[in-house]
Amino acid sequence: MRELTIGTQRYTKVLCLDEPGAGGACHEYQVYPVDGQNALAFATVSFQNGAIKESGVNGCYNEDLIAIVIDRLQGFQSGKFTCGENEDALYHLNKALEYLRSRTDDRIKRGVEGTLVK
Repeated sequence: MRELTIGTQRYTKVLCLDEPGAGGACHEYQVYPVDGQNALAFATVSFQNGAIKESGVNGCYNEDLIAIVIDRLQGFQSGKFTCGENEDALYHLNKALEYLRSRTDDRIKRGVEGTLVK
């Protein structure tokens, strides 16, 4: 288990619970309060572990989390918390989603989507 040093860590901390898998990425994360008063995790995220064709669908994807953050920021932008920083973040999150979709489309075209083939 290791604590991520990405982000502010002002109110929450993110722990990675497993070791990298075959693709080089980890799959299990939990979010806790920094103050330690609550021993329960605020959130647990389980990512797909293994190729879909071999392991089936067993977790979420990067795109799923990006979609959640986009939805939240769009909500803020439609209310009293609209700001340029949210607009910029939305732009970059949508670009990230576009690049990840492009990667998937390329893998589909090459017939390797859902496998561990690069």
